[in-house]
Amino acid sequence: MQYFAHSQLLWAPSESTKARSCEEEFRQFVNRRHGLNIAGFHDLHTYSVSDNTFWIDLWDYLEIKCSVPPSKVLEPGRLLEEIPTWFPGARLNYAENILSRDDDAIACTESNELGTVIHCNYRQLREHVRVMAAAMVANGLKAGDRVAAIVTNSITAVVLALATTSIGAIFSSTAIDIGASAILDRYCQIEPKFIFSETEAFYAGKTIDLIPKVTRIIRDLSIHGLEKAILLPGGISGLSKTSVSCLNTLTLSEFLECADDRPLTFEQLPFEHPAFILYSSGTSGKPKCLVHSAGGVLLQTKKDIKFGLSCRQGDTYFQYTSTGWMMWTFMLATLSCGGRIILYEGSPFHPTLGRFLRFIDEQKVDFFGTSPRFLSEVQSQGIEPLAIAPFQSLRIIVSGGAVLTPALHTWTQSAFGDDKYIYSASGGTDICATLVSCSPSIPVYAGEIQAKSLGMKIEIYDYSGNNIEDTGTPGELVCTRPHPSLPVCFWGDRTGAKLRAAYFDLYPGVWRQGDFAVVNPRTRGLIILGRSDGVLNPSGIRFGSAEVYNMLESFSSSIEDTLCVGQRRPDVDWDERVLLFVKMRKGYRFTNQLAEEIKAAIRSGLSRRHVPAWIGEVQDIPYTVNGKKIEIAVKQIVSGIDVQPTATIANPESLALYHKFRNLQHSQGRVMARL
Repeated sequence: MQYFAHSQLLWAPSESTKARSCEEEFRQFVNRRHGLNIAGFHDLHTYSVSDNTFWIDLWDYLEIKCSVPPSKVLEPGRLLEEIPTWFPGARLNYAENILSRDDDAIACTESNELGTVIHCNYRQLREHVRVMAAAMVANGLKAGDRVAAIVTNSITAVVLALATTSIGAIFSSTAIDIGASAILDRYCQIEPKFIFSETEAFYAGKTIDLIPKVTRIIRDLSIHGLEKAILLPGGISGLSKTSVSCLNTLTLSEFLECADDRPLTFEQLPFEHPAFILYSSGTSGKPKCLVHSAGGVLLQTKKDIKFGLSCRQGDTYFQYTSTGWMMWTFMLATLSCGGRIILYEGSPFHPTLGRFLRFIDEQKVDFFGTSPRFLSEVQSQGIEPLAIAPFQSLRIIVSGGAVLTPALHTWTQSAFGDDKYIYSASGGTDICATLVSCSPSIPVYAGEIQAKSLGMKIEIYDYSGNNIEDTGTPGELVCTRPHPSLPVCFWGDRTGAKLRAAYFDLYPGVWRQGDFAVVNPRTRGLIILGRSDGVLNPSGIRFGSAEVYNMLESFSSSIEDTLCVGQRRPDVDWDERVLLFVKMRKGYRFTNQLAEEIKAAIRSGLSRRHVPAWIGEVQDIPYTVNGKKIEIAVKQIVSGIDVQPTATIANPESLALYHKFRNLQHSQGRVMARL
């Protein structure tokens, strides 16, 4: 029970808050439909995971548009028995459901550090999608083809995603600050037919020429089936395709010249037809390509937006994100509810944090999605948000991507106002949905995630597969019933063996998320204690150690080995930080200059967010008898957990070397993390 020593009540819903929530509306809908007497959220959750009736109820309540309704809820899966086929017989289109309106209400607002604000209403958005889809079809795109994008968080990105999915092609995007090697590790696997790319970026007051990186990517993808590369116009300096000498490279205007007057049509496809490819963090090699179904992403993200935010027509959701994070795909469901999304590209700290906070208020944002790192930075700068803006429209702040500590949760509640509903949630790129989230009908306690998401049968297992959640003991967070947004497959994993090994091997038939979690038996709230696998997660930016290792190959003449792990110590670290241990070859010394060269290589090849917070020397790296680096045990040790060496460790004495790194100064990590 040490994890719940505080359990401080931060917020409790009023009766009017409960009454106007979409969750309450759905509860009454279910009661009327089935003659039940479900009394509150926890009873509703029990109903949602009892059988599959919930998913039909949800389909009807959310008014999913389809040309053919489902004949039943599910049938056995064709690839893996753990992943059934949902809503067999149904025919629908993702983009048709997202484009819920065709009027002059604002659908998207695009902005950046320069203060530019561009609005796009639903009628204009639909026309942009029509033109883009017409050009794609004229250039030979068809259902099942892949479209890749290296794009800013913009209206253009939304248009690309919706045009692609309207045809039944598969969309995949990455952020503009990811390095060429990391992008190629992803896109060479899926072999896109088209790639759309920015030619420049503007971040923290600096213009970045993307042409050299894009040129390399286009040339390498050309031997992997790429037919056309479309360069988006640079909004700052006007960089264009004249700087890129690659075959079949077009400007966006040249590509759109192929569009004709054909109407916007929505290809009607099975529920499980792929719509998006997202990527795992690449812990054990190249990132795995997670193929998500159109129906699964639609149903789950609309459920989370509708119930978590009570999003209705005319509401505004501002999720600070990049196009490379699952939250970008997640927020698109706001449009299916008739709301508006804010698309912001740039640093929230440039030119000032105060201006960014005023932007939230000026745009009358109802729901603001952010991270603990952002909130911590506001706090550390001594900023009082309510002294900058009144935030009268703001109703909900959603914190995701990392653990929201009790202290930071409490500060946020006080700083933005007692009337604000502030909650944290956790899910994953793996499912493009939440596993544990919120309910506006139950209280919020400091540092706790309120509840299990509706339809998700979440349990806490010990290593033997026993449910231990009622004991207050931490364990593996698992999902013991299938749900519609389980990934269809890993791209290229024809037998499903890799998918099964990633999620179902530890507990056969049960989805293991890879999070270490604990349930408060009194409040039923949950705390995510960190990753139970080797995925690194500083400030919600998930990536794998293998991506870092790949960037260090050029140092092999002087560096013998490396180990990259996360560190998060209770009551010391508000967020996980990444430590990189270096074992030098005989005759070579570890120096500050070498550390700087390593950071520069990682920053250039991946991104600034991949740069470890601390880099230092160690005399030995632990390995299993099978020759695998032991990351999890080291992660536990440096985070303050005592680990007993087992017979599977080839050099068990090496683990003792890492105990001294428990006391690394927090300030050192924070300074280096900014580099």
